[in-house]
Amino acid sequence: MKKVIASVALVAALSSCNSVKNVNTSNVADAATLLSSLSSNSTVQQVASLFSLLDTDKNEAISSTEAIGSVSENFEQLDSDNNSSLNLTELQGLLALLK
Repeated sequence: MKKVIASVALVAALSSCNSVKNVNTSNVADAATLLSSLSSNSTVQQVASLFSLLDTDKNEAISSTEAIGSVSENFEQLDSDNNSSLNLTELQGLLALLK
């Protein structure tokens, strides 16, 4: 329940922020919902869907500004090549953190 409340708060904050006018808030809401439902039993396809939703600029990488929730909280740990962005393989590492 805490994850859902935090997700809704995040979407509300993003919606009201003038500096993120180009962010599709429905994608952020969808990403927040999917992220809150992930568990150690989640599939690679679910992580791939999350990746697609978070990659708002569609450059095949998630930057720290695109990351939300536990992705943002664990960004440095997930960024195994230390290039300040996450690829799909690195994001899949999130499943191991959910155990």
